[in-house]
Amino acid sequence: MPRYAVVDIFAGPGGLAEGFSNVRDNNGKYAFSIDLSIEKEATAHTTLLLRSFLRQFKGSPPELYYDFINSGSQEPEWSKEFPDEWKRAEREAWQLELGGEGSTALLDARLDEIREANSGRVVLIGGPPCQAYSLVGRARNQGKEGYVASKDNRHFLYKEYIRILDRLQPAAFVMENVKGMLSSSIDGERRIFDQVLEDLRGHQRDAGRYRLFALSPLPRRLPKTETAVPRSRDFVMRAEDFGIPQARHRVIVVGVREDLARDISDQAVADLIERRRAEATVRDAIGGMPKLRSGLSRSADGPDEWRAVVSSAMAKVSSLDPGLTEDEKLSFTSKAKHYLTLLQKMNVVPPREGDSTGSSKLCSEDLSNWLVDRKLTRLPNNQTRGHMAEDLARYFFAAVFGEVVGRSPKATDFPSELAPNHNNWSTGKFSDRFRVQLWDAASTTITSHISKDGHYFIHPDPLQCRSLSVREAARLQTFPDNYLFKGNRTQQYVQVGNAVPPLLAMWIGEALHSLLTGKVESNEQKREAGELARVG
Repeated sequence: MPRYAVVDIFAGPGGLAEGFSNVRDNNGKYAFSIDLSIEKEATAHTTLLLRSFLRQFKGSPPELYYDFINSGSQEPEWSKEFPDEWKRAEREAWQLELGGEGSTALLDARLDEIREANSGRVVLIGGPPCQAYSLVGRARNQGKEGYVASKDNRHFLYKEYIRILDRLQPAAFVMENVKGMLSSSIDGERRIFDQVLEDLRGHQRDAGRYRLFALSPLPRRLPKTETAVPRSRDFVMRAEDFGIPQARHRVIVVGVREDLARDISDQAVADLIERRRAEATVRDAIGGMPKLRSGLSRSADGPDEWRAVVSSAMAKVSSLDPGLTEDEKLSFTSKAKHYLTLLQKMNVVPPREGDSTGSSKLCSEDLSNWLVDRKLTRLPNNQTRGHMAEDLARYFFAAVFGEVVGRSPKATDFPSELAPNHNNWSTGKFSDRFRVQLWDAASTTITSHISKDGHYFIHPDPLQCRSLSVREAARLQTFPDNYLFKGNRTQQYVQVGNAVPPLLAMWIGEALHSLLTGKVESNEQKREAGELARVG
């Protein structure tokens, strides 16, 4: 059976496409091919282009790529080393501002070409930029003098998605966005999401009409004769329910063209992605990675200087009253002093950049098979950032607190001696300004804010006393270890934070392929078929 061609728009570094490109059919062949990926931001596009290039090698990147990653040497000029594969990648991965002046005619010609060449076997995927819909973005906008939501073009970038949907007329689509889209409205009028769903169905236009599906609907009772129209909240997928080591809640709307969706039952769709994946934790994803130390941002940054600064921070925290119950206080102080002793006895201080891949023993099989590449001898994008000495004390306090109490401390939990000089520290608006990830739980949502300072993403190991590296964040996002992020470290963090988890994208792709190929039966239908077989 021929593959479905995929058009990926608002692609970022390529999380959705990475998942879809790994879906296989019943014969073990790739079910989707990425024909076009579009991203406007230059650095994210370079990441996207490199990954597109590597896909040309059918799952086995060239040895030269591994030599480059493992040695940390200068990147080869791929266009000269592999000219044919690079040209195909350039045809697939475009840097283009959707809806921008001069881009529409160029894009439409390529969309027409893809549609006609694949006889309707096309899938559109992507998520319009979410800054205008996110809760943080809306709060920021409200603080802008003279801000008028109806004049913010970011609210209407989904209209370009709709325009492309009409032009391409795919068999199906997947649209992703932030959960805040559900409650976003224009100047207090109609909710944006209601309009989005109406536009995606296509009933108001002379183009394709689509039936919308929620892959993870909330349970409800309905008569067998009644069709369940998905409610807004049904479209929210909780990544942690599907084996992703991160509590990431995103709106995922799947649409299948009405002529292809007539015989699909709602219950069958609900059973496609059951909560059957093993739970994954921070420990599963990053527990076996190389131990690293933080950097020092405002002083000499050698191993001896780091040991002295961190020893001082640990000693200070060990002497403070953590404000806990008596038993917890004893445990906190004991652990803090234990880590101080370990640091002082440490013969060799860990490096700032990983020179190995560490161990993957803690990963679940699903996660390990997805993340780990045995040809790697070191992990790319795995260098720590620098921190101020005062913040290292707060990081150490948060990590020890997390071990003892089982949650990240709020601002009110910090001793006054560790309070930063922030005007809003005691207002309650940013009570989790310093947030440690917990070993035995899914991480909090990895967002582009990780590029700012790392305070929201403190590593759970008190001895490492730092924030997460790009590679650690990428693992929590389920990017494979051989996925290289281009640009400077800040740009890499932004790319990781803005992406769709590729492993979740693969589960979505598998479910969509089942819908399109008619291999969808509800659990109830499967049980009935089994009972008939036994009777027969």
